[in-house]
Amino acid sequence: MIQVPRSSGVLLHLTSLPSGYGIGDIGPEAHRWLATLQRCGQRAWQILPLGPTGYGNSPYQSTSSFAGNPLLISPAALVGDGFLSEEELSVYPGFSSDRIDFGPLIEVKTALLELVCQNFRLRCRQSPFLREAYEAFCRREAAWLDDFSLFTVLKKHHQQLPWTSWPQPLRDRRPEAMAEVMAGLVDEIEDARILQFLFFRQWERLRSRARELDIKLIGDIPIFVAHDSADCWARRDLFFLDPSGQPTVVAGVPPDYFSETGQRWGNPLYRWDRLQQENHGWWLARLRHILAMVDIVRIDHFRGFAGYWEIPAEDDHAMNGRWVDGPGGRFFEALQQEFGDIPIIAEDLGLITEDVHQLRDQFGLPGMRVLQFAFGADSLAEEYIPENYPENCVAYTGTHDNDTTMGLFQSQAGGDSTRTQEQIDQERRTILNYTGTDGSELNWDYIRAIARSEARLAIWPLQDVLGLGSDSRMNQPGVISDRNWTWRFTWDQLSTDLEQRLLVVTRESGRVG
Repeated sequence: MIQVPRSSGVLLHLTSLPSGYGIGDIGPEAHRWLATLQRCGQRAWQILPLGPTGYGNSPYQSTSSFAGNPLLISPAALVGDGFLSEEELSVYPGFSSDRIDFGPLIEVKTALLELVCQNFRLRCRQSPFLREAYEAFCRREAAWLDDFSLFTVLKKHHQQLPWTSWPQPLRDRRPEAMAEVMAGLVDEIEDARILQFLFFRQWERLRSRARELDIKLIGDIPIFVAHDSADCWARRDLFFLDPSGQPTVVAGVPPDYFSETGQRWGNPLYRWDRLQQENHGWWLARLRHILAMVDIVRIDHFRGFAGYWEIPAEDDHAMNGRWVDGPGGRFFEALQQEFGDIPIIAEDLGLITEDVHQLRDQFGLPGMRVLQFAFGADSLAEEYIPENYPENCVAYTGTHDNDTTMGLFQSQAGGDSTRTQEQIDQERRTILNYTGTDGSELNWDYIRAIARSEARLAIWPLQDVLGLGSDSRMNQPGVISDRNWTWRFTWDQLSTDLEQRLLVVTRESGRVG
């Protein structure tokens, strides 16, 4: 059981923060956001995974389970630390304030960070203290940092192609080929290390500030890793891969609320027997690392520990998969030995069977209750009614994978919707009957409902606090869209009256300490 008082918080990824540099980051605006949360009576800030993103810019498809995303490094903080001059930053172009345009952003920010690495080397020559701090970081994080840095440079030199397309000696990590690369690309490999040092340096300041304000940081990790990742390249023995490194089976979910054909995620599946032989050491290291950054971690797709959907790698859909037993209690016993009380939120949504509930409850892990799921024809809808929430759960109006509350309420049949117009109309009637309102401020009806529930922790996406529609949705699962992961807010959207309204709701529900 997570040891937190009755409280509430906001779901907002770092990339969605305001900034003048095209994407939210770990700098001054993140610190300003923490102060905003405190004024609103919020005690938690939930974010999405922080790793470097790959194809599709999804934080759930990262090139590393350990590294930080260099795009989240704050240029403003770099100026403050003397790694970048105001003049050097002045040529940075302007970007949209409410959307991330990843293509141009990556090009521009990568060039800026290359300059930062040059300046950092110069500063290290002038400051023994900085050099010692950097070298200590490299030693402390070597178990993942060395492989990640080399992986990053090799991808760059192979036109960002996946590691399975590299020359065979590098694909297979043959010692002589690895040694040759490391000798020939010393500066570029060090650049990758420098950026990680700067990321974690800025992150630690943010976490220290959150502690000062008594705000819990809730992190997020996907259960599976991306195939094109340093994790998979460096530890092929832990995954179901053929001799060329290609997956033989991949992860996903069967047809559900989000998709009639299921979702084929494409992540390689773990060889849990081999992980158990090393007492789940790789997973323990992964959780130890994220829990050094946040207070609580949500594990996406918790049900995969009880059983997971195994899809033949050659299939381009998820319909022909099968359920396979996961590691179950043995995995969480190893976690318990390492961490004691396991500070994990179990994402237990989707097609959940009794064994998933048993595993969650055996180790006292809070599950998730999402109010948006309470009013459909699903047989589990009753579980999502706030009056039925147990204390040991985390209540949400919606998640990053849902439409916004107002967007869903105003939606119509067609497009990517799995509901008929008749089902949508019936759901609207059920919602209005439950709330006793006209639905014009359904977002606040939902916020008040989960705030009053018994759930120890209540979380609302910022989009629901702001009452935004479908255009502000963060992600549409199973759909490739250039709008996924791009939403950002601006400070003028969050008025003093809105802050006060959230504070009042939080106080009235006994969630302010």
